[in-house]
Amino acid sequence: MKRMVQIPYELEQEEDGTWAAHASFPSGGAHGLGGTPEEALTDLYDAVSLVIEEFGVPPVLTIVRDVA
Repeated sequence: MKRMVQIPYELEQEEDGTWAAHASFPSGGAHGLGGTPEEALTDLYDAVSLVIEEFGVPPVLTIVRDVA
């Protein structure tokens, strides 16, 4: 069985020019680094995958609201 989990993340460029991606969720967090935004996100994806292997899929609650 497969389950899709969406994990919010932040992406920022460090002072030295490298890119950092950070994700937080109930069982912890994960970080990715790279020379480009894409490399940082790939590294973050790998880190999140390792956390999920160790602690399982984090619980997710999605709420859809009208915000007119």
